[in-house]
Amino acid sequence: MNSGNPPTHPPASASPIRVLLVDDHEVVRVGIRTLITRDPGIAVVAEAGNVKDAVAAVSEHLPQVVLLDIRLPGGSGFDGCRQMLKEHPSVRVMVLSSYADSETVMKAIASGASGYLLKEVDGEGLVKSIKNVAAGGSVLDPNVTHLVLGRIKSGDGSQENNKLSSLSAQERRVIALVAEGKTNKEIATAMGLSDKTIKNYFSNILDKLGMSRRSQAAAFYVQNTSALERYSTPLR
Repeated sequence: MNSGNPPTHPPASASPIRVLLVDDHEVVRVGIRTLITRDPGIAVVAEAGNVKDAVAAVSEHLPQVVLLDIRLPGGSGFDGCRQMLKEHPSVRVMVLSSYADSETVMKAIASGASGYLLKEVDGEGLVKSIKNVAAGGSVLDPNVTHLVLGRIKSGDGSQENNKLSSLSAQERRVIALVAEGKTNKEIATAMGLSDKTIKNYFSNILDKLGMSRRSQAAAFYVQNTSALERYSTPLR
């Protein structure tokens, strides 16, 4: 008997997270793909074995998350990460590496990576990390967390941090919104200020960073400030 109530339907599932796998070993890519695609919320849209193909695949397939090895033919993963973020700032890069030394980890962070995991991570941890990064978070393998925190506390490699620390709280907010691709008018609306005030803030930002272009400042923020600040929180 029809009760008069409309039939209910389960909510449509969200589109799966689009992932690009970048590793020069096919066997490794097959293993990673097998692990992560067990979860219906993740789809591998493309694979690449070198830097050139990886950068091209980002433009062609527009993945949300790139799982990136550091040692690659045709250039380092660091170079690939920087180029991907320069061309597609919304892409999230997560390094998946066998190397746990502090220099490699810090270079990945400085290149703009949103995550750094060791290849010994289990499938469940990898899937959770992909989802975390895709949602705007950052992850750091517990086995390298102490290395990063130690380098940051010691001030090693802190030239970029010193530049950024010269910015006021308002200037940091402005450059963060610039990095999101917002115009001065949009930033003014978001902060409740005038266009002229935002223009003055950004002029000061460029002076303090020693830069002349908006794109430079945005890339600098993405590659340094946000990465280093986010990595203060361990993966688990």
